[in-house]
Amino acid sequence: MDREFLENLFRAAVERAQPALAISQFLPEKPKGRTIVIGAGKASAQMARAFEEAWDGPLSGLVVTRYGYAEKCHHIEIVEAAHPVPDAAGFAAARRIVELVGGLSADDLVVALISGGGSSLLPAPAEGMSLEDEQAVNRALLVSGAPIGVMNLIRNQFSTIKGGRLALAAAPAQVATLVVSDVPGDDPALVASGPTLPIAGDRAEARRMAGLYRLELPEAARRVLESESNPPPLVNDPAFARNSVATIASAALSLAAAAEMGRAQGLETAILSDSIEGEARDVAQVHAAMAREIVLRDQPFRKPALLLSGGETTVTLRGKGRGGRNGEFALALAIALDGVAGVSALAADTDGIDGSEDNAGAFVDGSSARRMRDAGIDPQRQLANNDAYGAFEAIGDLFFTGPTGTNVNDFRAILIR
Repeated sequence: MDREFLENLFRAAVERAQPALAISQFLPEKPKGRTIVIGAGKASAQMARAFEEAWDGPLSGLVVTRYGYAEKCHHIEIVEAAHPVPDAAGFAAARRIVELVGGLSADDLVVALISGGGSSLLPAPAEGMSLEDEQAVNRALLVSGAPIGVMNLIRNQFSTIKGGRLALAAAPAQVATLVVSDVPGDDPALVASGPTLPIAGDRAEARRMAGLYRLELPEAARRVLESESNPPPLVNDPAFARNSVATIASAALSLAAAAEMGRAQGLETAILSDSIEGEARDVAQVHAAMAREIVLRDQPFRKPALLLSGGETTVTLRGKGRGGRNGEFALALAIALDGVAGVSALAADTDGIDGSEDNAGAFVDGSSARRMRDAGIDPQRQLANNDAYGAFEAIGDLFFTGPTGTNVNDFRAILIR
């Protein structure tokens, strides 16, 4: 019963983040000229379909999404490419999008449909770099443990599209950006590395962050980072003056929908934060400590209670196992709650794919670690090897949804009876 309830909470959160629910509320004014729709991200195809259905007028365009995430559209072409490491399909799509927005007039409108995952889906290497160099940069960032804001600041230095450069390519056309946010704090410039939105921070800061996180960058990328040529545009660039941006879905809105369901069941419900960052295993320790405090002392919330949180944690790779950040959180939580009765939890990615595996996340309760040991699995060893997938697969507690059509990042729910 508790597992079914946790799954229903997840589905309520995902439903609130569906583009079709919100996109009609954020339509830009119709232009005198053409309407060109572009986009990138795990939710971009669903956004494109919703925009087509809501838009009363001619349009055309191209949107790139992850393999397996395409939707049928009539006027907007949908292209699939690789995530989280870019490939040739994304590279070709990025070049076509730049061509689509070139040569427009001030009477034309570019609608940019942006969601998480767009960074790798729009590879456009800086001058002097190859696609292989950009792939190497992405791999280095993925294993660095750097938060998403730092990753995007660094990515922006190596691209001819990111950090607002795509909007500059579309000028003097007006650009209206609609965002499904997957970043802590919902700064739209950080989603998909902001192809139409400039990001705060300069190349000197990017160099400092690359050193801090000890990134092993290819030689061509190091040369770009050490130079001062072709930096991303500044936030106050006048070319952005006519443009607009709206966040149509976010973790905050999704968690609110789940919280409403929890309160309707008579649970004392708390949203801890929609913007939690940090190492997934460390975040799990904090969540577990709070759950144990509620179990033992009815503080800071009285039982029955529901704790909700979102954001984007990170995983610093130490081993060669399988699993994403939600699986890592869940495994660390299982270890910390070993033997604690009356607690169950779900940690999952709202796009339906945790990292590069086929599961969305995993279920946890106070018996998870014991059941792993009974199955011949050492949960501590699994965590050390970053193999949460194998640990939860052994006890049948992986959570599968398939692509959900949206992406507002991590969803965590802990139920204390």
